[in-house]
Amino acid sequence: MGHVYLVGAGPGAADLLTVRALRLIERADVILYDALVTDEILALAPQAKKVPVGKRGGRVSMDQALINRLLVSTATKHDLVVRLKGGDPMLFGRAHEEIEACVQAGIPISVVPGITAAFGAASALSTSLTQRGLSRSVTFVTPTVARGSQASPAWAKAVAAADTSVIYMGRGDAVWIRDCLLDFGMPANLPVVLAEDVSRASSFNVKGPLADLPDLALQLGSGPVLMMIGEVFAEAKVALDLFNARPASIDMVASTKAG
Repeated sequence: MGHVYLVGAGPGAADLLTVRALRLIERADVILYDALVTDEILALAPQAKKVPVGKRGGRVSMDQALINRLLVSTATKHDLVVRLKGGDPMLFGRAHEEIEACVQAGIPISVVPGITAAFGAASALSTSLTQRGLSRSVTFVTPTVARGSQASPAWAKAVAAADTSVIYMGRGDAVWIRDCLLDFGMPANLPVVLAEDVSRASSFNVKGPLADLPDLALQLGSGPVLMMIGEVFAEAKVALDLFNARPASIDMVASTKAG
């Protein structure tokens, strides 16, 4: 019986992995990885068998029940199994379902946290999510629901109640999101930043008022997107990208390994 590790891969850049995550990736027999895990991170595990089990909104993807069964069956054949998830496993990562499947099968399982994309985006913008005098509360939400479930505006109520909000997995619903937030009384001129491909070489940010959210979304490519909303972003310089100003991330990881 092997051991399963749910490992957070962070927002994309390999040098944003935790040391613990890197060590497990380097030792893994098998890696079951999400669609948002980058090639540069997978390249750190040449010894491992790699199995894609990614889920992307609006695209054909593996059913969660099948992922659970695959995780269990893999752990009965291999000693160290890494379930590699974008960002942090415990935030919008369906971690509970996979933990429960392993526990019911009697398979040891541990969780290794990762940097969620919201923190990577805030760092790239040099914008604190909590600024004195502007923001004393932050909420992370997603309007996305499980297949067959009825969408609820409860997420919009949470956004309207917070000083700063980050919306995950909302790109395809930009019009609905804008309309829901305006219906909850949020100002049409409230600053919004859309951050695509956070921490990667292809990162791209656009900024504008809440009323223009759908138009802003049309300026983006096909990468994963965060919608960041609040007065803290009024002075955000979207052209500033500290990640792209540093040396290639893979070189920094290599230095860590060498040390």
